Amino acid sequence: MVDLSTLDITLIVIFFAITLFIGIYVSKQSGKSSAEYFLSGKNMPWWLLGVSMVATTFSTDTPNFVTDIVRKDGVSANWMWWAFLITGLLTVFVYAKLWRKSNVNTDIEFYELRYGGKPARFLRGFRALYLGLLFNVFAMAGVTLAAIKIGSIMLGLQPWETIVYAGTVTVIFSALGGFKGVVYTDFILFFTAMAGAIGAAYYLVNLPEVGGLDALFANENVADKLSILPDFNDKEALITLLIIPLAVQWWSSWYPGAEPGGGGYIAQRMLAAKDENHAIGATFFFNIMHYALRPWPWIIVALASLVIFPDIASIQEAFPNVTQDKLGHDLAYSAMLTKLPSGLLGLVLASLVAAYMSTISTHLNWGSSYIVNDFYKQQVNKNASEKELVKVGRISTVVLMVFSALFALYLQNAKQLFDIIIMFGAGTGLIFILRWFWWRINAWSEISAMIVSGAVSLLFASQSIGDKLFGEDLFMPSWAKFPMVVLITTIVWLVVTFMTQPETKDVLQKFYKRTQPGGPGWSKVINDAEQSNINIVDSKVAWSVPSGIVAMLVGCVFIYSIMFITGNLIYGKYFDAFMLLGLAIISGFILIKLWKKIKANIL
Repeated sequence: MVDLSTLDITLIVIFFAITLFIGIYVSKQSGKSSAEYFLSGKNMPWWLLGVSMVATTFSTDTPNFVTDIVRKDGVSANWMWWAFLITGLLTVFVYAKLWRKSNVNTDIEFYELRYGGKPARFLRGFRALYLGLLFNVFAMAGVTLAAIKIGSIMLGLQPWETIVYAGTVTVIFSALGGFKGVVYTDFILFFTAMAGAIGAAYYLVNLPEVGGLDALFANENVADKLSILPDFNDKEALITLLIIPLAVQWWSSWYPGAEPGGGGYIAQRMLAAKDENHAIGATFFFNIMHYALRPWPWIIVALASLVIFPDIASIQEAFPNVTQDKLGHDLAYSAMLTKLPSGLLGLVLASLVAAYMSTISTHLNWGSSYIVNDFYKQQVNKNASEKELVKVGRISTVVLMVFSALFALYLQNAKQLFDIIIMFGAGTGLIFILRWFWWRINAWSEISAMIVSGAVSLLFASQSIGDKLFGEDLFMPSWAKFPMVVLITTIVWLVVTFMTQPETKDVLQKFYKRTQPGGPGWSKVINDAEQSNINIVDSKVAWSVPSGIVAMLVGCVFIYSIMFITGNLIYGKYFDAFMLLGLAIISGFILIKLWKKIKANIL
């Protein structure tokens, strides 16, 4: 537990006050309609939405998660989420403009645009609760768990105290300000969180016990964890940490903030953009910051923690008030922050509060938008007034906060939740990618994938089945569990697709006319429309997907180069960083050319 100075307390109080003021200030305009409350009138600029995406994914659980995996498996373990850059850039250069063209209010509303009949209505209502309530509560619980651990170690707070203090302010400004309040406060939260993370890393690595970067990297507890790439001689680590994420995970799994084909709160921000170009600009800015630059301050603190707290026992000895069920390597991040001096400590605590509030407020507004637009308005009261919809949105915001807080009390670490969500979404991602470009996919394809993915994940996770199939010297190696879920799910939804009737011509033609996805996967629908003398093709819109895919690949080279450059500069490998700089410049130049081509196709 740390002693907060008057300066520390003042910084935190000022931050809370500014956040509440913004929520109250925009509450009147946000309450005018559900479109204002959830999308701010669809007129947001790219830079504000991009900063909001970065702030939202900052989160309190992310540095804890990064610390957990770095302490256990080294820096290279981050590839389990770094691989999602491919998904992110596919969204940037292929799907962002499609989402904006769809003109839906939520990505769940997409189901009744792309599909038709009772299956589409069921899918929309079920996914609204499945994602907006169940998975959303899971994600918020992970963030709240991190806040509980930070409050326990740094301030000596009981779990319920952390939830009450941080959660109350967050739920008030989220319920009042709606989406506009979230995005405006995210702008402040972003700079506060970045300043806190960088300031903490700089100070902590220069502690006498750590001795600076050179001494840190030479420490016996750290030296074998520095490599950005897994050990190519360790077959299991290579497959688990690099090959599966890059070959399978990025396109096959649904994960909040990295949905194949775009979705969730990323889609919410794309839908709120002024136009397609602003949607693309926002998501590209987010991916650069999220993958290339922001992780390194957390990684440095995680490595430094191995010097001061080499194992869990040392953390427990230093913080005996932490309960046994909350002990883990992820606590090391909070433990390191207790060594910060007055002033910087207040800034860092304010930055952690900022990260918590930004993520939770986004999830509250996003989840509430599903409950209001895709469940309440469709299944409960189709004639609800705009005033009633905003009221239900505010009530559901509070309910989501309560559920996630209660669930957080039963969790142990962020990695535990990450694994659950990844497994449950395994195999569904390919549908989210192909449904825009293949007419044959129908509502039953998605329903079957969702059910099978969850069921198979539960079976493989059970001791009676999973432990007999996967592990050393068993039927299949442990790393095969995830690909098997993907394979089984994919086979099932493909079989179901061809065994069920396709969507009607009317539904498919209306979808194509609005979104203009293009490509050979829609040739049958276009031909059928032409035979009926119906024009659904906009001749002014060229098919930009081939250019988009090339831009995605070049963009990956560009952003991964920046990520490796940053790492090598920190490691003192200046020649390697210089060589990678050349690669970044070349790929950046090519990317600008491709972007101009894609932009021309949009216009």
